[in-house]
Amino acid sequence: MSSKIRSFLAIELEENLKENVSNVQKEFRKIDADIKYVPSKNMHLTLKFFGDIDLDTVEKLSLKIESVLNNYSEFTLKLKGCGNFPNPNNIKVIWIGFEDNEILSNLQKELDNEFNTLGFKKERDYKSHLTIGRMKNAKNKDEVKELIAKNKTIEIGQMKVNKIILKKSTLTPNGPIYEDLKVFKVI
Repeated sequence: MSSKIRSFLAIELEENLKENVSNVQKEFRKIDADIKYVPSKNMHLTLKFFGDIDLDTVEKLSLKIESVLNNYSEFTLKLKGCGNFPNPNNIKVIWIGFEDNEILSNLQKELDNEFNTLGFKKERDYKSHLTIGRMKNAKNKDEVKELIAKNKTIEIGQMKVNKIILKKSTLTPNGPIYEDLKVFKVI
């Protein structure tokens, strides 16, 4: 019996941007709301969540990722705007957005198509975002909603993307612990 690895493919945030995002989180912390915040060390843009996979699948995914990345070179992402899922009246996830980026969009679609050949479901409406917090209940929802609206066009900064990382996620009572399984260079 092979052990399963909970995993996802991600772009990590540069340190200076993590600080800028933490400043946005500080604004939300001033509101007495039941929000679980994402720690700086865990901030990332998820390209694909795989769930529980075995080592054989890790290898197959790695080959697909490398083959897609051969068609890409380093690119720039701009973090901009604040929003939430699923809608303003039912806030579950608070996020920072990414300015529309054709390269990122194409990369995600190509990877998704390749992963689909291995049996992974295609993403329906992929929206690139950085989760900064999860709202546990509707306590002070209107104040949270106002702050999201106030930060709708906030500029966080930009970063170079020169690698993507296949990560392992171990769930613990204190939150997930992420470890790098494989790092793929975007040259």
